[in-house]
Amino acid sequence: MSAVLPYAAFRLPPRPANQPALTATSLAISPAPEVPPILHSVNLSISSGCHTALVGANGTGKTTLLRTFAGIISPAAGQVLIDGTPAACGNPRIAYLAQRHLIEWSFPVTVRQAVLAGRYPHLGWLRRPGKSDRAKADNALDQLGLTPLADRPLDALSGGQQQRVLIARALCQEATILLLDEPFTGLDQASREILDDFFSRDDARHLTLIMATHDRADAEQRFDLILEIRDRQLRTIHSCTCRRPSHTGN
Repeated sequence: MSAVLPYAAFRLPPRPANQPALTATSLAISPAPEVPPILHSVNLSISSGCHTALVGANGTGKTTLLRTFAGIISPAAGQVLIDGTPAACGNPRIAYLAQRHLIEWSFPVTVRQAVLAGRYPHLGWLRRPGKSDRAKADNALDQLGLTPLADRPLDALSGGQQQRVLIARALCQEATILLLDEPFTGLDQASREILDDFFSRDDARHLTLIMATHDRADAEQRFDLILEIRDRQLRTIHSCTCRRPSHTGN
């Protein structure tokens, strides 16, 4: 797979009707080429709009799997398709939200500028954001309750506010698949409630969520599908009849 430069105006075909949002076939993943696979024989299909929790002990490969779905890591074997197209870094339909402590928050930009950066995959290197791009950013800020903080620098935010900025940027990007790596870790109760409220809204049901989490009991209450990584295998441990059914299998 050829590399894609960040913000290179990634070109995608129209989204096929009735196409799973994400499929994986005979997938094996490794954190580095010289390291044996930490996960293998993964066959997975997730429908558009399904909210999926990914659980497992530390070190089992949750982050590596999410990064593979995002096209950041190439699989050791097998294939990942996003809307029928091979996964690739830079695909604007995917937003990967890394664990918050891995992000450099001292970068000198405002909340609005950080959210507007979600438009860059659509613009490429030379185009500047226009009126419609700024309107999308303002709408994303509003959806996450960030409008009063729009001109505040990123490093002046609380942990919960920073997490909301990441999600607002994904909305501004118009991503349809959100890959969330433990987004609730270290958040206070008020911030958790704001994010819970957003994810439970009807207008968030068009988003396909795959969220790594340690809280299996909470996941069973809020997610359509729960996948567990154990013994280098990905297994379905909970599935309910959701508005947009999903399917997995090994």
